[in-house]
Amino acid sequence: MSKDTGFPKADAEYDFLRARRRQVLSRLAKWLRGGPDDVNIMLPFNEVVEALGFQSERRLGLQVIRLDSIVGSVDRGRDFDRRFRPTSGRVRERWERLALAARRGEEIPPIEVYRIGGLHFIIDGHHRVSVAHALGLSTIEARVTEVRTKLDPSGIRYRGDLIVKDYRRLFLERVPLTGQARASVIVSDPWDYAKLGEHVEAWSFRLMQDEGKFTDRACLAQRWYEEEFVPVVEMLRQADLVGDRTEAEAYLWVAGERYRLIRTHRWDDDVITALRAQTR
Repeated sequence: MSKDTGFPKADAEYDFLRARRRQVLSRLAKWLRGGPDDVNIMLPFNEVVEALGFQSERRLGLQVIRLDSIVGSVDRGRDFDRRFRPTSGRVRERWERLALAARRGEEIPPIEVYRIGGLHFIIDGHHRVSVAHALGLSTIEARVTEVRTKLDPSGIRYRGDLIVKDYRRLFLERVPLTGQARASVIVSDPWDYAKLGEHVEAWSFRLMQDEGKFTDRACLAQRWYEEEFVPVVEMLRQADLVGDRTEAEAYLWVAGERYRLIRTHRWDDDVITALRAQTR
């Protein structure tokens, strides 16, 4: 909670010094633990939109939003860390002026944000958010513009998470799965999406050769899921070969091993026997 001595100007100065001290201690703790470099960095709005794929936007107007839902910035906010603590003394004068106004009960203009899913990114109002955090508030007024994206932003915590979303978006452009199929095919390593896309396209090419006709990507993606992915994953589960992997990771592993061990694109008992021997 914020300190209240009855002298607003002194309290505002203390608020800033406390916020700066917490930022320095947080950075030191991250360094001592050997944490990732991006743990205290705001999510960059443009990179998030690029990774998820822009669809549309609409203005929602003035709303009250939770401070802890604000995770990023349009301009990356180098003056503040992920929790909107000042990273230097550069912002001190303006910061303390806003803190003093807030302590005196003066009206503070709403901030402006973009919304993606349940996440918010500041367009204007970094100092106001920082002061609100320092004063122990949980919500703030904001003018909200909602941005709809091709992929859901769930699972994004740090900047490093964006590469997985980016590769998944590219994979789904190559393999346009929908519904349950889309939700089921998940990998954790972003490079695996590229490998999986190659597998699906190779399977689709062989299918079109066998049938002697061209088929569009959406139809091929659905047929791959129903005729290849689902039966193979079920077979792997029965053979206890999925393990701690996701279903897509298990499929990708055995698809590569199948050809390396058996030199075939077929699935039969010989493949399972060779794969079982490989895991012993």
